[in-house]
Amino acid sequence: MKKVKSALISLSDKSNLKPVLKILKKNNVKLISSGGTYRKIRKLGFNCTEVSTFTGSDEILDGRVKTLHPKIHAGILNKRKNKSHKKDLKKNNFENIDLVVVNFYPFEEALQQTKAHEKIIEKIDIGGPTMVRAAAKNYNDVVVITSTDQYSELINQLKIYKGSTSLIFRKKMSQLAFNQTAYYDAVISDYFNKISNINFPKKKVLYGNLIENLRYGENPHQKSAIYSSDPNNKLDKLHGKQLSYNNYNDIFSALKISRSFPKNRGTVIVKHANPCGVSLLQNNLDSYKSALACDPISAFGGIVSCNFKITKSIAIELNKIFLEVVIGNGFDKESLNLLKSKKNIRVIDASNYLMEENFKINSINDSFLVQSEDKSLFSKKNFKVVSKKKPSKSQLDDLIFAFNISRYVKSNAIVIASNKSTIGIGSGQPSRLDSCKIAIDKMNKFNLNNGNEIVAASDAFFPFIDGIEKLIQSGVTAVIQPAGSIRDGEIIKFANETETVLVFSNTRHFRH
Repeated sequence: MKKVKSALISLSDKSNLKPVLKILKKNNVKLISSGGTYRKIRKLGFNCTEVSTFTGSDEILDGRVKTLHPKIHAGILNKRKNKSHKKDLKKNNFENIDLVVVNFYPFEEALQQTKAHEKIIEKIDIGGPTMVRAAAKNYNDVVVITSTDQYSELINQLKIYKGSTSLIFRKKMSQLAFNQTAYYDAVISDYFNKISNINFPKKKVLYGNLIENLRYGENPHQKSAIYSSDPNNKLDKLHGKQLSYNNYNDIFSALKISRSFPKNRGTVIVKHANPCGVSLLQNNLDSYKSALACDPISAFGGIVSCNFKITKSIAIELNKIFLEVVIGNGFDKESLNLLKSKKNIRVIDASNYLMEENFKINSINDSFLVQSEDKSLFSKKNFKVVSKKKPSKSQLDDLIFAFNISRYVKSNAIVIASNKSTIGIGSGQPSRLDSCKIAIDKMNKFNLNNGNEIVAASDAFFPFIDGIEKLIQSGVTAVIQPAGSIRDGEIIKFANETETVLVFSNTRHFRH
């Protein structure tokens, strides 16, 4: 046990301070503080020594230097049983500081409130993290508190141990303190990387706030949690049990596709992070029905993302099959009541959820891969018609729609589409020919090749004519694929011989 005889308090967030001050007063703890915190403590009716009085040095540089003083840091850092340290303190007339209560300037809030660099850098705390690191290092003798969430534990310690704290508690607070300083510096580092346009710095630091511990990972024997670098940017769960790791993975996959669509249009159905049905039909109800028709078997137990406000008529259709999650850009009252009638469904409002992910991260043991996200919007300028036969406007629109979907399908990916709706998707095969066969089988299984003109997209080039030949034999009249194969000429020749529209893309779109 270590008795708390003096405490240094310096806070940006001064909320809920009174209960701490009460317990400190009860245990005759000397209080030291500065600036706004000093004034707050005095206003609450507690005695306090101002830092400048304690150190004998005035604050300087407009408050940039307040607590950066040997008397402060020697009081925190000295080892209480070290004879040399005791001698140094006595020689300089310094005293112990047993408790440090500090939270930092709100740097993240500054980033949200202004773009002015000079204002932002003034919100980089120097003295606070320095004191916290010192106290955390010397946890054997000093307790450090870095969040208002920790006040109740501190109060309980001081009550139970009559003005003292336990080593276990101090060590725990030390760990949390170093987490806090690491997080704080990571946010600042990320800001400077961004304004310097450095996407791949020599040292990459990731940071995040714990949103929640999940029930388990992909399987029950795996542990998992979800973090966010922006704790305020959360999905709004309106109904249902806790979201799982797999739910989140599918939700993010579905939202990436939905957010590539025009505003308030489109339905996406996802299973195991792969789309199994997508439609961009103008009428929202028709859009859902068309997406479901692509592969109603795979849709069972899947996730539906509606890029529009869900109404009663759509909710009635959604309730006809078992779905894990329904995502909408808002829900009217009747639709929400209908969906809530199903106990096991999760209902998510994503209307206020921002997806500005610029980089994708994939971890492998103690390494992680980072790449820019494949999210650029396509236009007709990205494509070149290479066949003699030219596409109609509706064909080209369907080709671009199918190609956009293909980049969200696990490679090798083949997407067959008609009337801005998928009618067959082949995904995740080592052989592109096998993906063609799966997409065709899906189309034929659900009788979607009903005489309408159909098109196909491939996320990468066909290395041989066998894949495109298989598609044409199934009724495909137009194909879109990236250029780049040494056999592009053979593919073009085959398309011309079969009077097939062939469009080349400038970019490839693998997703592994």
